[in-house]
Amino acid sequence: MLRAKLARLHDWNKARCAAAARYDELLQPLDVVRPMVLDGNVHAWHLYVIRIPGARRDRVLGRLTEAGVGAAVHYPVPIHRTPAFRAVARIAGTLRHAEAACTDVLSLPLYPHITADQQEFVVAALGAALSLS
Repeated sequence: MLRAKLARLHDWNKARCAAAARYDELLQPLDVVRPMVLDGNVHAWHLYVIRIPGARRDRVLGRLTEAGVGAAVHYPVPIHRTPAFRAVARIAGTLRHAEAACTDVLSLPLYPHITADQQEFVVAALGAALSLS
């Protein structure tokens, strides 16, 4: 099964890149931090993760869920605080950027066949959720 999917991977990645570019444009007027790709790098866009500053993320996520948007928090705990790293992790608070990111990050729906209309719906729901937060 995976071998059959592998033949489609290049096209799916191109579609994800196009969808990410569409989100970049649609999200410009909103108070969110969009992901960046540094020059010389290529992103596969497995996830499109935004940051919602100001500890509003959970309220926004709840409103998106109510609107039928499949947004999610994929990384609620920084890696240095997971059980696998407990023995070697630094004391909580020393990696404050990683810890802050885990309170702000929100993954928007992104998959190869997402349509422009679906993305516009997501961004409209996000805008409404942000205005109520």
